[in-house]
Amino acid sequence: MRDLRIHVHLMLSQLQRPYGLNKMGVFYAFSGYRRMQIMHKTTVGRKPKKKIYHRVHELDRVMELQKKPALILQLKSIIQSQKTESLLLRDLEKEVGFVQKWNYMAVIDKYPSIFRVIGGQIDKSPPAVTLSEKAKKIAALESEAREQMEPILVKNLRKLLMLSVDCRLPLETIELIASELGLPSDFKNSLILKYPQYFRLNEFNGREYLHLENWDSSLAVTVREERLGTLISSGQSQRAKISKDGNFSGPFAFKLNFPAGFRPNMSYLEEVQKWQKMDFPSPYLNARRFEASDRKARKRVVAVLHELLSLTMERRLTSAQLDAFHSEYRLPARLLLCLIKHQGIFYITNKGVKSTVILKEAYEGSNLIHKCPLLEFRDKLLAIIGRKDGSSCAGGSASVLN
Repeated sequence: MRDLRIHVHLMLSQLQRPYGLNKMGVFYAFSGYRRMQIMHKTTVGRKPKKKIYHRVHELDRVMELQKKPALILQLKSIIQSQKTESLLLRDLEKEVGFVQKWNYMAVIDKYPSIFRVIGGQIDKSPPAVTLSEKAKKIAALESEAREQMEPILVKNLRKLLMLSVDCRLPLETIELIASELGLPSDFKNSLILKYPQYFRLNEFNGREYLHLENWDSSLAVTVREERLGTLISSGQSQRAKISKDGNFSGPFAFKLNFPAGFRPNMSYLEEVQKWQKMDFPSPYLNARRFEASDRKARKRVVAVLHELLSLTMERRLTSAQLDAFHSEYRLPARLLLCLIKHQGIFYITNKGVKSTVILKEAYEGSNLIHKCPLLEFRDKLLAIIGRKDGSSCAGGSASVLN
């Protein structure tokens, strides 16, 4: 995918009105509340139309909050991978590189409650870093969290394969989002080979693929549908009138969350409700059966993206990670355009090293609403330093994890 920050202006200049007929489209900006002119073909003498781009600061903060925790968790893993469970400071550069070394040194110095430096001038041994006693006790709980994660990961891997057109994905694509799924570093041996009844590894066109062995119809239910079932069972009724926030409780509706400052008129809301009511094929049906130009097929693509993000731990992936599924999931050529058009469902932020797509309904402010056992474990570790918000504490990103 083209770099978001360089090409967003070009992509947005080709935007159609959201949901088809709106005359006051509002899309996210990547530099706060500001106005940008987007040139349209107009008759001579008419001014170019202006669109307002809104930044959602709480979701930008998700990326800001994960920087220090990511370093802490990575350093913890490096230390635990050593035979002595300690790392010589002189070897830190070999593990993380010269530039990152200084960031890790700052973390070691700032968080003595997690990291303890041993050796040095007093006993004339080379200085090394290890975990504090309190951190070691909490780190010992990780194995239990990993055990609880295993059935969740098996289920989510099967669902990922079922979303693809041929029930297979390149292994390198799985590896690309392994940390976002919560997979262990040795998942090929520790997880895939452990369940031959579900998975098979095979080479195809010179690439190693992960294949689904058996289709399970009980898994072909989206997170959106599961949430809908909960709403119905709780007695929530459908709204008869046009909703001012675009939400509709029908069987084919998505939860929308427009940014502050978004002021849609009634015509826009009517079009949103038509889109919300429109039925569409399940993301788990083979995409080859549908014409990409069909409106229902385009809505189905939104459901595919929604489901993919929902299967990650923190309901977010970078734009490059999403693009890796382009062929197997039959995603649109202009994926960025699709995401921006559905700004009530997805949020794109360029905070952090890479542009990231976030599923908005998964967050309340900057906090992830539902967390898997692995994220809960990481919260306990980070609580040592007084970190109470664990919404962005994973080394990667995100899963539906029930």
